Amino acid sequence: MATEIGSIVITPPHKPSYLHNPGIEPISALTVGQLVDIAADKWPDKEAIVSVFQGHRYTFAEVREKTDNLAAGLTQLGLKPGDRLGIWGPNSTQWYITRLAADRGGFIAVHIDPMYQPPQLLHALTKVGVKLLVCPGDSFYERLRVIVPELDNYPESGAELSSAKVPSLKSLVVISDKQYRGAYRYDDVLASALPATVKKIRELQTLIDPDEGSCILFSSGTTGQPKGALMSHRGLVNGVFFPGQWFLPDTLDGALVLPVLFCHTSGLMAGIMGTVRFGATLILPSATFDIKKTLEAIIKFGAAMTLGTPSLFVDMITIARQEGLKVTTLKTVAYGGAPCPVQVALEMKEVLNIKRILPIFGMTETGLTFVGKPEDTLEQMTSTSGCLCYHTEAKVVDVNGRMVPMGTQGELWVRGYSVMNEYWGDEEMTRQLITKDGWVKTGDLFILQEDGYGKVVGRINEVIIRIGDKIFPTELEEFFQEHPDVQETQVFGVPDSRTGEEICAYFRLKDGTTLTQQDIVDYCKGKIPDYQIPRYIRFANTFPRSPMGKVVKSYLLQTLLKEIEGK
Repeated sequence: MATEIGSIVITPPHKPSYLHNPGIEPISALTVGQLVDIAADKWPDKEAIVSVFQGHRYTFAEVREKTDNLAAGLTQLGLKPGDRLGIWGPNSTQWYITRLAADRGGFIAVHIDPMYQPPQLLHALTKVGVKLLVCPGDSFYERLRVIVPELDNYPESGAELSSAKVPSLKSLVVISDKQYRGAYRYDDVLASALPATVKKIRELQTLIDPDEGSCILFSSGTTGQPKGALMSHRGLVNGVFFPGQWFLPDTLDGALVLPVLFCHTSGLMAGIMGTVRFGATLILPSATFDIKKTLEAIIKFGAAMTLGTPSLFVDMITIARQEGLKVTTLKTVAYGGAPCPVQVALEMKEVLNIKRILPIFGMTETGLTFVGKPEDTLEQMTSTSGCLCYHTEAKVVDVNGRMVPMGTQGELWVRGYSVMNEYWGDEEMTRQLITKDGWVKTGDLFILQEDGYGKVVGRINEVIIRIGDKIFPTELEEFFQEHPDVQETQVFGVPDSRTGEEICAYFRLKDGTTLTQQDIVDYCKGKIPDYQIPRYIRFANTFPRSPMGKVVKSYLLQTLLKEIEGK
């Protein structure tokens, strides 16, 4: 507010778009391996993990025993602290044990997407120099043979490998009862642990520095080949503790059902790190994404929590209604990857009986930076990305990197303990992402609020520019979600030689409803500017999804472009 003093009008400077949440507890110096010890000592007889599809159930004490034995077995195969241990495959108890064994042994776990085909697998293995790979047999082994044809020259037993395309790879461990050429069997490695080696693994726990790398997560970013983000023990341990205080304690008297893959950030942090840190039971309903099995597991085990994208919960609501499944125990669900419309949130509460719906926001390279709180209102649950996490800084800047006024849209930058150490072997890309003073340029269009909350508007590279007008897909998706017959909407830009870009909107309708393209246009009239009315309007029964449940808009765009080219 301007103040007049004599003939001089003094206007105070605007409040910059900057937040810092100092937290109420200090940052921890524990490692992930030490979390395993704490959990085994505190809850020895409590079930740590239950794999429904495998029939496996392990307590926290059993998890420590298995992880130490596997770490010892891998050490005996030649792995040393700092070596990269690749884990490639769908969810399983073996994946879980291998991941924690890496931390106990001081190895760096390399998370490899099970969807990777030979070219992507080759890049992952060579980019970070994987020394030992753990994976299932069958199709995984066959894909590996494409890039390591030398496997055919080995006997049906484990051996020290020599590969022309992947020179770093020295050992292969296959999760299978079957014997494969050049591969050790997982159970044999587990059983091979010598007491003296196990003793060394346990003595190692106080020698691993929390600032050292715990794992490498692949992040494709916006262009080029996937980049390997090196995440520290310090970042992971604190990155699950501080945000987790707002939602994971609900699982202490229940369980967490995990529908997403371990290889991705949400599967790692909530599924593995979170349950170990808070002593919760982790339920694996299936090896890969399966809505019905997830619902059945929630009901069977009386789960208190699950997580996913809004699209996943839309599908869950549909299946629950179709199959007559009654969900009554969910206290909290965490969602990310896209905004959650109010109507979807209301249906989640009605059909799935969910008490709290908490947004979570972050990226592979930063971990969680904004998380909803248990006491949030429905409006905060659906209209914000949550509250800034403890010990984290955030600011919103313009194209020149200068802070904009509070409440103004710009690019979100964050800084804090959970930021990755580096992109492995890529100093230039690391410098492009992280400034000299530690700020990560997220590439997200964002608005900060004075109350500590924030809201993502969209990705900078997803903004549609049509004859100079900027259109934000997220805003249009929220607008269309208010239509009573619309279940889900996906909006994206389509290249156009005359206007630069045109708008395409794909609609998924509620059961028993029908709409035409003209119905959509009529709905828009008088409610949004004409330039925001989509030129391309399409309908689909299902949307293509990533292993994390996110809708893959690039597939929809390619489908539309093929249609346009064919006309």
